[in-house]
Amino acid sequence: MDIALAILAGSFIGAVLGFIGAGGAMLSVPILIYIFDFTPVHASTAALVVVFCAAAAGAIPKLRKGEALVREALTISGLGLITNIGGAILSKNLSADTITTGFAVVLIIAGSAMLKGPVKDHPEKKMPVIVLVILSLVIGALTGVFGIGGGFLAIPILVLFFHTPQNKAAGTSLLIISMNSAISFVGHRAQWGDVKWHIPIIMAGAALVIATFASHFASKMPAKLMRNSFAILLFSVSLFTIIKTWFIA
Repeated sequence: MDIALAILAGSFIGAVLGFIGAGGAMLSVPILIYIFDFTPVHASTAALVVVFCAAAAGAIPKLRKGEALVREALTISGLGLITNIGGAILSKNLSADTITTGFAVVLIIAGSAMLKGPVKDHPEKKMPVIVLVILSLVIGALTGVFGIGGGFLAIPILVLFFHTPQNKAAGTSLLIISMNSAISFVGHRAQWGDVKWHIPIIMAGAALVIATFASHFASKMPAKLMRNSFAILLFSVSLFTIIKTWFIA
């Protein structure tokens, strides 16, 4: 039963990352906590493997099509290295309730960001250095503490403020997520020996396969419908996480 659930969960995560370009860790972490009984710290560590595999698989087709801002993605991951590793170290000293509550708040912010529609009829423009630096540090911290790749933050900023096409923003997000997840996983090395790896490895395999296919067909799906549906899902998971953390023992 656990194997079947892991395959199903991984496929769902891969589909979300492939179609949306973000959100894999936001689903991986609560799935590992509430379905497979991982602790929040172990879930955020294991989720990094699942998300890395799915994001990398989704990013490859985007890179081949030229639908990714490679320089920006490399800069964001590089500049965010300090906060990424620092966040991973900090997470070891946070209580389970603090991690899950903070995670729920991030889900609400992410859902709200996804509801923002793209600005049309404007030429694409480059991101100023100061914005790039701030975005890099924030995404790095979120990845380190919560095991979140930060794509939910990168996509609306690229689309809304810099008029990046949705497909290119998603490709850039997947590249950022894959690199940040790999970096943060190293920062979580103290937890490697405590994680039960068979479940996340099965999830990662399923996510990798599905994300590869989903990324190919993402451009054919209605972007607004996908964003709105994903936002509702994030709000629901956030509400469940808050209730589970504070009202259900």
